Amino acid sequence: MSAPAEPARQAVITGIGVAAPNGLGTEAWWQALLEGRSGIRPLTRFDASGYPVRIGGELTGFVDEEHVQSRLLPATDRVTRIALAVAGEALADAAVDPAALPEHGAGVITASSAGGAEFGQRGLAALWCKGPRYVSAYQSAAWFHAAGTAQISIRHRLRGTGSAVVSEQAGGLDALARARRRLRAGASLMVAGGVDSTLCPWGWAAHLADGRMSRTADPARAYRPFDAAADGHVVGEGGALLVLEDAGSAARRGARGYGIVAGCAATFDGPDRPRLREAAELALRDAGAAPDEVDVVFADAAADPVADRQESTALRTLFGPRGVPVTAPKSMTGRLGAGGASLDVAAALLTLRHRLVPPTTATSRPAPEHALDLVTGAPRSVPRLRTALVLARGRGGFNSALVLRAMP
Repeated sequence: MSAPAEPARQAVITGIGVAAPNGLGTEAWWQALLEGRSGIRPLTRFDASGYPVRIGGELTGFVDEEHVQSRLLPATDRVTRIALAVAGEALADAAVDPAALPEHGAGVITASSAGGAEFGQRGLAALWCKGPRYVSAYQSAAWFHAAGTAQISIRHRLRGTGSAVVSEQAGGLDALARARRRLRAGASLMVAGGVDSTLCPWGWAAHLADGRMSRTADPARAYRPFDAAADGHVVGEGGALLVLEDAGSAARRGARGYGIVAGCAATFDGPDRPRLREAAELALRDAGAAPDEVDVVFADAAADPVADRQESTALRTLFGPRGVPVTAPKSMTGRLGAGGASLDVAAALLTLRHRLVPPTTATSRPAPEHALDLVTGAPRSVPRLRTALVLARGRGGFNSALVLRAMP
């Protein structure tokens, strides 16, 4: 007889790093969520007066020079600098010394939907206005989607698997799922998640061409997921990176985990066939969990009437009408590209720890057609919170779902 298969190694999240429009650092951001403080405001990073949309989720108080050595400033885009900052916070939060890890036992997987958009714009401006001699020598690398992965790996000497994921809003979950697979294959630690920053004229033009941004000028009412008056989303910058460890390795060094990545899945929409529900079902199956075990859902929350209807239909099919508390704290930050889903994972982990669900703001009451138990107005205390489901959809048909379990 063959030997029984060893149980799959559990992926425990031991560190969180956050940069969000309503809070730099995990503690400041979490407090802002509980207070319902939004980071959506008029844009200042560029002159948006000539654009039909002039508000966004902009990081305030983030000084690039405080997080990146001066020699790296000419070689990096803002998104890479944000990624370096949150990776440093996540590793410090996990109290891990990368130098103490096996040489190739730790790696980095990040998600980005646009790469270094601002760096690319500056290169194009130099090319067309001054000529090719004025284009930066770093142009070939600094805009690249994997630049954050590379710089984090170099700074912290993480020489294991390094890669980047490009699946738009779903990217943050896809990066975590890939990191979990690397842990199961023998890695001891992975830094993973998503960060994006596209608040520049070039990035803004792309978002406007996409046609899904809200044209509501009032920052407090522009991004209203599941609302009868929803007319699109608000774009923001930032995200979250997380430290994932093999549960055995984390226990041996006495690390305190936030939660367990219990299930992951991804699907792709077919013609006239949204498949978000299938992603959720597959993630629950991967976690060995039934729908009635889910205590809270962090919704993708597109704030588009059709997309919202598709998501609420999926949730009703899985859980029944108003069958589980649903929230979308990204209503306080805007949609952060690849950074949005990993930020939702960070929120879900703190929700499991504190048994407190942050609210969805701007939406005072969901449209009756959605039949959702949407958490609005104030945080909701839930005494029994053991399992969270996080959903994300990326432009073009990407769907991802991730199941988190509270630590035993």
